[in-house]
Amino acid sequence: MLDKATGLLREAGFETCLFEGVEPDPSVETVRKGAKAMEEFGPDWIIPIGGGSAIDAAKSMWVLYEHPDADIYDIHPFNMPPLRNNARFISIPTTSGTASEVTDVSVLCDIRTGIKFGVAGYELVPDAAIIDPAAAASMPQEVTANTGLDAMAHAIESFVANFASPFSEAQALYAAKMIFDALPAAYAGNPEAREKMHYAQCLAGLGFSNSMLGLCHAIVDYTGGMFDCGHIPHGLNTALFMPYTIQFNSKLPEVKTKYAALARYIGIEGSTEDELAAGLAEKARALATSIGAPKSLKEYGIPEDEWNAKSPGLAENMLNAQGGPILGNPRKIDEETIGKFLNCLYEGTDVDF
Repeated sequence: MLDKATGLLREAGFETCLFEGVEPDPSVETVRKGAKAMEEFGPDWIIPIGGGSAIDAAKSMWVLYEHPDADIYDIHPFNMPPLRNNARFISIPTTSGTASEVTDVSVLCDIRTGIKFGVAGYELVPDAAIIDPAAAASMPQEVTANTGLDAMAHAIESFVANFASPFSEAQALYAAKMIFDALPAAYAGNPEAREKMHYAQCLAGLGFSNSMLGLCHAIVDYTGGMFDCGHIPHGLNTALFMPYTIQFNSKLPEVKTKYAALARYIGIEGSTEDELAAGLAEKARALATSIGAPKSLKEYGIPEDEWNAKSPGLAENMLNAQGGPILGNPRKIDEETIGKFLNCLYEGTDVDF
């Protein structure tokens, strides 16, 4: 895909410069290197080709390319500087999950703490996105699983998020149906199912861009890189947390009603809203475990003594979070509930409070 794209650009008379080496959950250091490369080359167009990490990194490089003195740790929707003075942006996703190609968010990792944070603002929405299933056709099975599970979480969370509207709900609902139907076959290598997943993940991204996400993604931002067992893939992490988030949020009657509607739409049977919401949590868990996700953080391999040492700091970070996905969650997390919720994630026990 890269050779094809650069070849077509050169045929059309463009000069090109390639920046490679973006890691999963890209670091601020990588972003600064990329911005420096952009400053030296002076591009009119920035075209990331890759998964969510490559596209996210390119977005933040774009900010620093146009505003070298900006504090990348402090870019949010209320102080996003204007872009497109130096360059425009086309994204070409080669994975089917993050939908970074159509969103206003760039997620980076602070390697000092292992904590992820978002650079966000509507200026970051790409000028164009090329959603070509051929670009994702060679995804390894593990990447297909991890990115697809992330898309599942996007659809479910955005459907019940605080800022959801009939427009975002329609996108989330249809995306969820496509993902539950297509992901198992896509994981098995079926090309038609992989094509459906490529479209579904983009729909889910359009949905959450206009509704926000919630508790599941908020906790993922703090747990992906903080444990000694190594980096937990983002999609695997969201899939692990999603059933517990559904259980937690469905304690609010109005949210349970929405989960029940989603459950009916994707084919879950139940005679009450309680049964339907519980069925949705179980279906999300069953899909995740069928393609390799663990049921708990303990099962993933985090030792109990390490969890006991680090979970209080995790709880404190969650409670002090001023922005990001937590703003979209319909049920407030507080000092009374955060410890209990984190314990459920670690032990794999149902959320009953």
